Amino acid sequence: MPTDAEITFADHSGRLYARRYGMAPMVGRLLGYLMVCWPPEQSIAELAEALLASRSAIAGAITSLESIGLVRRSRAAGERMDRVAIDRNSRRAWGFDVSEYREQGELAREGLEVLADAPPERRAMLLEFAAFADFLVERLPQLEQEWYAHRQALRDAGELPADPSHPHRDDDDA
Repeated sequence: MPTDAEITFADHSGRLYARRYGMAPMVGRLLGYLMVCWPPEQSIAELAEALLASRSAIAGAITSLESIGLVRRSRAAGERMDRVAIDRNSRRAWGFDVSEYREQGELAREGLEVLADAPPERRAMLLEFAAFADFLVERLPQLEQEWYAHRQALRDAGELPADPSHPHRDDDDA
């Protein structure tokens, strides 16, 4: 059973993610609880009991978090229920997924085509938005590699525990 402090943290997460990202409060509560619960993989029934919510509310929140790549479902051999956990290997979960910025850059360039004959001051916002998106597409992979080196240094210094479930990422699945 979760502690009062764990539920309070989940509630604070729900408010933060609702205010900051427009998520339903239950989505943020679930995400927050998954950050502090043990074991880190929980069934829908366990999550519903812990958060005092209906299974359908939990299932909906899981679907929302899965759609943005923050959680994953798994099922152990012989089990009849899924377990849900934060996807610690997801570039989206860590903020390193460049696909969002590629799409935003493409959308800005589409808008620039619509305004092809417009004066520069009318096109300025889209030009800057496309340039910013391109900047992030270029820089995020570098920042990701810097983060992994920094994280390893923290692990080597004993400031972060080893985590075999989150290996260094060399692939480019973005």
